[in-house]
Amino acid sequence: MHFKKTKIAAITAAIALTMGTAACSPGSTQASEGGVSGEVKLLTPIFEGTPGQKLLEDELLPEFYKKYPDVKVNVDYTTYGKLNEKLTTSIVSGGVPDVMLMGVGWIENFAAQGVLADLGKTGLTRDKLLDSYTESIVDAGMYKDGVYGVPIMLDTRFGVARMDLLAKAGYTAPPKTWDELVEMSKALTVRDGNGSLQQAGFDMLSLDPRQAFETMLFSAGGSLFNADSTEPEFNSKAGVDALQLMTDLINTHKVEDLGYSSAGAAVNPLLNGRAAMGIAHNNLFTQAQESAPEILDQLQPFAITGSEPGMFFGGTLATVSSKTKNPKAAQALLEFLTSSGPALAANQQRGNVPAETALLDSDYVKSNRFVQFAMENLAIAKREGGPAKWIQIRGDFTPAIEAALLQKESPQKALDDLAAAAKSAIQP
Repeated sequence: MHFKKTKIAAITAAIALTMGTAACSPGSTQASEGGVSGEVKLLTPIFEGTPGQKLLEDELLPEFYKKYPDVKVNVDYTTYGKLNEKLTTSIVSGGVPDVMLMGVGWIENFAAQGVLADLGKTGLTRDKLLDSYTESIVDAGMYKDGVYGVPIMLDTRFGVARMDLLAKAGYTAPPKTWDELVEMSKALTVRDGNGSLQQAGFDMLSLDPRQAFETMLFSAGGSLFNADSTEPEFNSKAGVDALQLMTDLINTHKVEDLGYSSAGAAVNPLLNGRAAMGIAHNNLFTQAQESAPEILDQLQPFAITGSEPGMFFGGTLATVSSKTKNPKAAQALLEFLTSSGPALAANQQRGNVPAETALLDSDYVKSNRFVQFAMENLAIAKREGGPAKWIQIRGDFTPAIEAALLQKESPQKALDDLAAAAKSAIQP
């Protein structure tokens, strides 16, 4: 994402307004006191590109050095696409970075391998973090009874409607149930005289298939795994109903054609009017601000509701290596990056959702309706992950979901086979 000078100025202002609270990070510990020194390596998949690097190196780290002049931070930039490979390579070579930023669903894997330090032992306990974050967000950084990650930002997925297109079809509000979703999606689908799709009634294909399914699964009241993450549950009735709905929307109700859009599409179809509704990432609002500001007022977020309202969240958490030679410096950096000022600046840079509840009142959140919607509805949000083998398991979701959408397998069979593979990975 490329940022205009006005956006960089706004981020800088956000840092200035909140940096006074930076030392008081959620659950800050004795690492925030003086006498901290040493050299630490930071591995980060955020702050990418020239604007991100400028934010981190020219704005944030200088503030960190004011408090910790005897600490040196070496930054290793990567992407989420290369992060797992980089982490795995570092483990094999014995050169694990001191502070690592990683995704929701990744904590369990690296904690189980003994790579991550238990932050609860240094004062960042679950109870302390619950003062600043919702329970589901705190739990995303836990493995068994230990705290291994502190959240910085969230990525959410929920329904979005183009209210101008809904109005043309006679609707005044987004759907409130699955039945309404089907009815409205059919009515909002537009094809030309040759049957070629001109406007999808409900777009699911601009999102990663796994995340689209999870959003629908959560709206059906389902879960990916049982409470202790030892058994898959996504092939339950709720999961089958969710995948069946997705399959029916495409193959029976024909509200979108396979190939009409994709997760790699240059422009989301909600922005150019090629879709009236869809499941979208919260940064769609930021994309609209930059490429289609004239439709901002027409974009309305909504929770997709089956048996209950559903919303998906992923995100980025900060962790510390269990092998770091400078644990106090590493934890000081973690606490700084997860504190209000730096976290707010990082979220604004990417158009993401702050994890810290208090930031709901920030100017950035108030100015971004999608981020505000996400933060106001975090109580209904569910995350992916759970088992230590999640990173291995998740890659099997897309082919299974696509097999159902292509009608090569029934939703039940596709999910049963996926569950069998997941169970084998969890309990080899």
